[in-house]
Amino acid sequence: MTTDFADSKAQVLPAPAYDAGSVAVVTGSASGIGRVIAETLGAQGVAVAVLDVNATGANETRDLILGRGGKAIAVTCDVSSEDAVAKAETAVTGQLGPASIVVNNAGFLRAMPLDELTLADWNAVLGVNLTGYFLCAKIFGKAMRAQGKGAFVHIGSIASQFAQTRGGAYSAAKAGICGLSSTIAAEWGPLGIRSNVVHPGLIRTPLSEPFYQDPQLAARRERTIASRRAGAPRDIADVVAFLASDRAAYVNGSELTVDGGFSRMAIDLIPRPGF
Repeated sequence: MTTDFADSKAQVLPAPAYDAGSVAVVTGSASGIGRVIAETLGAQGVAVAVLDVNATGANETRDLILGRGGKAIAVTCDVSSEDAVAKAETAVTGQLGPASIVVNNAGFLRAMPLDELTLADWNAVLGVNLTGYFLCAKIFGKAMRAQGKGAFVHIGSIASQFAQTRGGAYSAAKAGICGLSSTIAAEWGPLGIRSNVVHPGLIRTPLSEPFYQDPQLAARRERTIASRRAGAPRDIADVVAFLASDRAAYVNGSELTVDGGFSRMAIDLIPRPGF
């Protein structure tokens, strides 16, 4: 099995329904899952603001969208900074118009046991993986509330449902995203705004690719998945595109796990003689 991480040549499915002139903000879209989400929305006629602290990668994503005839800009932004997000919102609105879709995807992990986790490490991970989601929701959501329509899609993780040991603050941050999304759905739903979470499972990206270079290790990982394969960024991007579109107009406050059935394999992971 081959995997095209950037998915630049992968087939793009027929576009879901979006309002004319829709503008999407995709955070953490300089690479990996975020890049493919941005490419997918751009290919489906949505103007995309590529937000990332990595300016070089953000520009590359923008150029991929432009190269396919889409509309996109790149904005360097640290989502953990309220001032930076406010400046990004000004730039996006000025160049593309007010955002009607926000995909909160930016995130990172500092792996360490809890007893070694410093407050600085804790705050750094929550600053991007949770506070950044709140800041983007609050600041970009202002225009949505005024327009009476908008969609948030937050990238969570199966680590929010299953503790990731020695993952530092990662599981706590991802669990917090669920509470944030539910609050947005409940408070802003009456204003025409939807908020949903996508929980990826094992996804092959450049970051995780070393795990799959050893065939035996790759096979062991894939045996834990009901579909018997690791996911690709495209698997997440297509779900995000649906939830951001009008085809998901009655989906609000939901969490969708996209893991190939990994989270249903617990019994099979228990040694059972005779089975």
